[in-house]
Amino acid sequence: MYNCLKCPGFCCSYPVIAINKRDVERLARFHGVDFDTAVKRYTKSAHGHKYLLRRKADPHFGKICRFFDTEERRCTIYKGRPSVCRSYPGPGRCGYYDFLSFERRAQDDPDRVAITDHKEN
Repeated sequence: MYNCLKCPGFCCSYPVIAINKRDVERLARFHGVDFDTAVKRYTKSAHGHKYLLRRKADPHFGKICRFFDTEERRCTIYKGRPSVCRSYPGPGRCGYYDFLSFERRAQDDPDRVAITDHKEN
């Protein structure tokens, strides 16, 4: 299994991270704000979802979850993270682990694959 502590935050860079009302309530408690404030600060509605996590700029992936520390490459709300984050990758496998495994095999480099900066157009 891949150690998530070594990941640059691949799953946090997904363009759509849908959460539910209970997750918004958890975020509100974690940050000590009311539900409506949490909705306004931390979510947006798009792509047919009522609550999506807001994103921010990231030097590797272009955009990433607003709660991701782009310097330390880790979650800043780990104890208050939404259920989708708690259950990732679910019954499947981590997409970054599969990508990294493929690149290491293709480049014959079992220890390291460089991550290049992502530039937005």
